[in-house]
Amino acid sequence: MFNKYKFLVAGVNTKVPLKNKKMVNYINFDNAATTPPFMSVLKEILSFSNWYSSIHRGKGYKSQLSSDLYDESREIVANFVGADINDKEIIYVKNATEAINMLSNILRKDNSNSVVLSTCMEHHSNDLPWRKGNIDYVKIDDLGRLDLNDLEQKLIKYDGDVKLVTVTGVSNVTGYKNPIHKIAKIAHKYNSKILVDGAQLVPHTKVNMKSVNSPDHIDYLVFSAHKMYAPFGSGVLIGPKSTFQKNGPDYVGGGTVDIVTPETVIWADPPDKDEAGTPNLMGVIALTKAIKTLSLINMKNLEKYEDNLLHYAMRSMKHIPDIKIYGDTDNIKDRTSIVPFNIEGISHEAVAKMLSAEYGIGVRNGCFCAQPYIQNLLNVSKEEIKEKMLIPNSPKPGMVRVSFGIYNDFNEIDVLIKALYKLVNNKQYYIDKYEDKNAIHRC
Repeated sequence: MFNKYKFLVAGVNTKVPLKNKKMVNYINFDNAATTPPFMSVLKEILSFSNWYSSIHRGKGYKSQLSSDLYDESREIVANFVGADINDKEIIYVKNATEAINMLSNILRKDNSNSVVLSTCMEHHSNDLPWRKGNIDYVKIDDLGRLDLNDLEQKLIKYDGDVKLVTVTGVSNVTGYKNPIHKIAKIAHKYNSKILVDGAQLVPHTKVNMKSVNSPDHIDYLVFSAHKMYAPFGSGVLIGPKSTFQKNGPDYVGGGTVDIVTPETVIWADPPDKDEAGTPNLMGVIALTKAIKTLSLINMKNLEKYEDNLLHYAMRSMKHIPDIKIYGDTDNIKDRTSIVPFNIEGISHEAVAKMLSAEYGIGVRNGCFCAQPYIQNLLNVSKEEIKEKMLIPNSPKPGMVRVSFGIYNDFNEIDVLIKALYKLVNNKQYYIDKYEDKNAIHRC
């Protein structure tokens, strides 16, 4: 089937060498990690380069133009995710990881003794920053989905002390799309706010933070441009204006102040206060162009196409012997375009090596920066975890992850399926060829 979106993306015809020296078109099934740029983004960057200048600091024409584009971009971002620009602050950062760390530092200043509820399915970036304070974790069920009953029970247990529920919009392991508005309504019922890690959500489905007057509105949202076809070092933190008005900035330096004397510092208003140093204008230009391109595609069209890819891959992979696909493979309406799997008797690292060397397919293997979730899905006991940590060079638990983008197509999935059949039917040959007995299979 012809993919009309394919040539919107750079590098789709790039050829790479196989182990036998043959050159083939690279198949990138590692889009959950990062995405290549839109062609429109590259053209926009090149075109704007002639006008690039410092922002908020110069009276020259280029500086004024750059400043206007930078400031106007916030409304483009807000409209894309349904954020009320009058209520929400749009702060630019490097990526979602920096956004969560920044918010963690800010909120801890006002709520040092409060509890943060995270979940057992989070990326490390939405887990580790919160471990500096009081944290508890919402459970998952046997299929790896979030247990909303446990969420409410924990909110009841802490009796108003939970100031934030932080949850991934889409798991980067299983592709489960969490019911963020249902979670938000539960959190607000118990006087808590909600942060959604939108790194895997925003690029794959339409997001609406909703008005603050809605019981199921989203208080905070973070996402990264590099996962939505604009890999030029920008990310976004969105939250209530009041959050950023209370305290000094997380990072200090140029651009964060109104007045500095030997004795006094008066901070600028947000968002300037929270964007220390020279802003990444090129990254913002790339992000806004990616948003415009995604809007032209229409996020509903994108979601429908990627759902078709997911259904096709799931149907095909389920018939391959010795393959274990994690999560619910029957009811996949709440899954986005991610398929995590293992092949019995062969390590995740060897599978990834074989797909690359024999077919030019790029996948991710390991724990995808979500080790507790992986350990849970693999039923790895605490004793096993401790044992593997103590033994040097011991193979680490993990999976192989296939993740699709708008430019992938059904023919590429057919190549993957052919490769997996070949691997399963000739398992010992590929074990001898690609298993490294002394390797550390890193998560």
